[in-house]
Amino acid sequence: MRFVFPFLATLFASPIAAQTAFPCDWQVRVDSIVEPWEDHIATFSNGAVRVALLDTIEPAAASYYLLVLHPPVDEMLGRVCTTVGLDDGLGYAGMFFNELEASYNPTTGLTLQIPAIIYLPEQSFQNSALVQISINQSTGEVIVTQELGNE
Repeated sequence: MRFVFPFLATLFASPIAAQTAFPCDWQVRVDSIVEPWEDHIATFSNGAVRVALLDTIEPAAASYYLLVLHPPVDEMLGRVCTTVGLDDGLGYAGMFFNELEASYNPTTGLTLQIPAIIYLPEQSFQNSALVQISINQSTGEVIVTQELGNE
């Protein structure tokens, strides 16, 4: 037993690999944007990056995603549309949009940080997480990482 606890503590203290960024799909519908819209949509980089909190309603325990519209733009001046969730069929149990923070580093690009809650019913796992989204506006690459809380 004394070896099991340190192993579990290490497992849950490290980032988990289940978060992802993927092209916009079924999650991105106008009626999925959490209302009131003015409280759940934000812009960064002089309006070049727009972020919205989505609630797809189902699955109820994992229905929250972030929509990210970002450069580079195409020939019609349309931005890249990226969705952030645990995977394309599973979002977060909660995301605290009012705590969304942004920072910029010329070498890594724009980084967004948002607290979230992960719930995986098959594993009976629930935990807080800090989700970080790095957006390279030159290439369009979006990298998502997360750190689990110490529950």
